[in-house]
Amino acid sequence: MPDPTQSQNANAYPYPSRRTVVYSRHGMVATSEPHAAAAGLRVMQEGGNAIDAAIAAAASLTVVEPTSNGLGGDAFALVWSRGQLFGLNSSGPAPQGLTREWVTKQGFDAMPTHGWAPVTVPGVPAAWATLSERFGRVPLAASVGPAVELAREGYPVSPTVSHYWGLAHGRFSELLKGPEYAEWFRVFAPGGRTPAPGEIWRSADHARTIEEIGRTQAESYYRGALAEKIAGFSRETGGVMTKDDLARYQPEWVTPLSVAFQGYDVWELPPNGQGLVALMALKMLSKLPSQSEEERIHYQIEALKLAFADASAYLTDPRAMPWSAETFLSESYMDARRALIGERAKLRDAGAPVPGGTVYLATADAEGNMVSYIQSNYAGFGSGLVVPGTGIALQNRGNLFSLKEGHPNSLEPGKRPFHTIIPGFLTHRGTPVGPFGVMGGFMQPQGHVQVMSNVLERGMNPQAALDAPRFYWAEGNRVVVEQFMPEHVVEGLRRRGHEVEVTQERGMFGRGEIIWRAPNGVLMGGTEPRADGTVATW
Repeated sequence: MPDPTQSQNANAYPYPSRRTVVYSRHGMVATSEPHAAAAGLRVMQEGGNAIDAAIAAAASLTVVEPTSNGLGGDAFALVWSRGQLFGLNSSGPAPQGLTREWVTKQGFDAMPTHGWAPVTVPGVPAAWATLSERFGRVPLAASVGPAVELAREGYPVSPTVSHYWGLAHGRFSELLKGPEYAEWFRVFAPGGRTPAPGEIWRSADHARTIEEIGRTQAESYYRGALAEKIAGFSRETGGVMTKDDLARYQPEWVTPLSVAFQGYDVWELPPNGQGLVALMALKMLSKLPSQSEEERIHYQIEALKLAFADASAYLTDPRAMPWSAETFLSESYMDARRALIGERAKLRDAGAPVPGGTVYLATADAEGNMVSYIQSNYAGFGSGLVVPGTGIALQNRGNLFSLKEGHPNSLEPGKRPFHTIIPGFLTHRGTPVGPFGVMGGFMQPQGHVQVMSNVLERGMNPQAALDAPRFYWAEGNRVVVEQFMPEHVVEGLRRRGHEVEVTQERGMFGRGEIIWRAPNGVLMGGTEPRADGTVATW
């Protein structure tokens, strides 16, 4: 059984990366964008703890990586503090006026991607305030201070962010024609274009909004001036979001779930997030010992298919699920599902997972606090709606609701939809090892399974585990793999019946961060080579 905090093993087939595993003594922040990591480290060095640093990095990411998250998205967190793991669900519900009837009257027979129909109540600002109030050492205003500076003074846009910013602009230019979308183009494509790599981008609107969130502990966003602007924009442009919808919103503290895998405990949050998919797959895999790399990946794909089939049928707001999350993880059910896995690829009854836009970050301090945090607008910039004068890009998370009456995930007012974003955490016999995550739509549980297997089965250190080539199960028997996947593995999977596509496109395989704590207190971190990530250390 490998010790992930001691492993020096590098991947034999690495993703081209000049990064190496990073060590630190006092503190560590791992993010997908360097300015955000620096912001978190700065707050920690100025007296904050790992929770304050996570808030600082998260707030900064809404500015420096708006292609994947924003001030109108949702968030989830796992926090190790005071010898215990805490879970926060800060995802928002459908507004009271958002009904199946209202959506179908707009001319839709399925939940759309853009406009007001997929907009649910944002949870990100509430997550910052809630985490700060319970665990933070410095005021929220201090934690978000670096983000305010980045927005007001500007920053040079990183290459990966610039690339996806340009792609989003191309899509939005074709799809978003109404006047309600004009603010997105004004804020994010001034002069009719998006910023090139290294070009300075700034947003006074973002700066004012983040500053007000910090100054008011997010009260303005849910019950004050910012809430009035959001609700007013909704009224003026045909939406159903009201001040009451915002005012009644509160994040929820939840009990994390875990399964044993290779002698360690892997933790995820319960539904409405899809962490259950990763846990189900890992529990099936725990009794499927593999004899080769090809077999190991084959079993992973088949276990994930079965878990996604259940998620497609049942996963949603837990109040609407027919069974508890724990039922899906029961020994009898897992044994029955595992028994369906054979030596050949098989079709399963599941949806068609698609990549999405999300940011994940991990932090740790010298006192033992550790944070696994994720936030997202769902698909890139979200709904395409930006509240005028605020920089608040509203999420399109409601796109994941079903319009089928009687389905557990059917749209209902006040209900939270099935959610893709999931933070992960690893412990060993009650002792924290650390936070991990792989962002990116339905790739996320697939990435969690692959990274945990790399760490706990193949003995890889955090950077090697993230560098390793990944697969992405798309639908049916179709699997997409990175071009760095060994050829003998690809051919072996094909012989087993998988329809394998090899691609040079890196955007669909997620982006992860990992921080482990060794028994001597030394921190060990890795960051995603498929992004512009950084592990900032102190």
